[in-house]
Amino acid sequence: MISFYAPCPKGLESALAEELTELGVEQATVSDAGVAFRGNARTAMCVNLESRIAGRVLMQVAQGNYEREDDIYTLARETVWENWFDSTLTLKVETSAIKCPLKSIDFLTLRVKDAICDRFRETEGQRPSIDVREPQVQVHLHLDKWQMTLYIDTSGPGLFRRGVERDTGAAPLKKNLASGILRLAGWKPEIPLYDPMCGSGTFLIEAAQISLGHAPGLGRSFGFELLDGFTARDWQELKSAAEERAQPARELQIWGSDIAGYAVSMTRENLAALSLDEAVLLKQVNVLESSPPVPEGMIVTNPPYGVRVGEDEEMAEFYPLLGDVLKRRYSGWTAFILSGDLRLAKLIRLSVEKRMPLFNGQIDCRLFQYTLIAGSNRRD
Repeated sequence: MISFYAPCPKGLESALAEELTELGVEQATVSDAGVAFRGNARTAMCVNLESRIAGRVLMQVAQGNYEREDDIYTLARETVWENWFDSTLTLKVETSAIKCPLKSIDFLTLRVKDAICDRFRETEGQRPSIDVREPQVQVHLHLDKWQMTLYIDTSGPGLFRRGVERDTGAAPLKKNLASGILRLAGWKPEIPLYDPMCGSGTFLIEAAQISLGHAPGLGRSFGFELLDGFTARDWQELKSAAEERAQPARELQIWGSDIAGYAVSMTRENLAALSLDEAVLLKQVNVLESSPPVPEGMIVTNPPYGVRVGEDEEMAEFYPLLGDVLKRRYSGWTAFILSGDLRLAKLIRLSVEKRMPLFNGQIDCRLFQYTLIAGSNRRD
């Protein structure tokens, strides 16, 4: 059995562990900003193909204690890298650290790179070339206060990059964060879903793909395809099963709207790129003038929040109006609102049922849950 680690947006660790367990991994253990699990090469291929929440899948190849830079070099030099890839592939080393007592992270990255190259020069007579932009193999060094761990990245580009790249606009919501939020909200395909401030349509697209059984990794390549120990037969079997499961697009109970015509057009183009045109009904409308498409359902949305001078004041005026519309028109619905503006809970003047901490990149956010019941959930 091999140890793996799947990082994810902070706040989604439990959601990712639940998803990985459903995918059949063993010993899914939650840690800060990720989940450790065990399995074999086929397990890693499955998680890369099927996980909607993981950021990538890192395969542990060595671990040990350290006190000085030389300890890190020694462990990296002793690791049997040639079991996983050869010197003809290009290489990049990345380092992350928490409470590491050593001074220069860049120097430690260089030491690991040197150790790998020295190992290959000794075992194969040549060293791999370094490519920091588009490497064929990525090695990750992680350091805590006393322990170092070396990983090989089995994913390549981050898993939030689905098979077809889409236009995400000026303030993108990563796709794995959107899927994680849908899971935290308890959304299921049988629950009507509406995003009244849809932007580029990330929530809508993720929900449509979930409803139709579309694996997020179909149509893209992965780092493990260049590694030894990951068999083409296993990979083809996993892909074939995913392709057979995928349903053609049909009209779903998923709706989206936005005040901006360009956002609606962008969402429509993104849906078309994934052959999901029929799955989602879109229209251009101000959320303050919107009406529910069905009597009951779930709103999941990421409204804009002030980041420039003057926008804070606009948002302070907008939130109470939004709360009033939700209360008056969306009785019977449950709303999940992601915001990096932590004033929202106070200004929207509705009773918050839950507030879940999440990070959208480096932005500290909250996912606010509101159960909308006419006349009984107003907070003065």
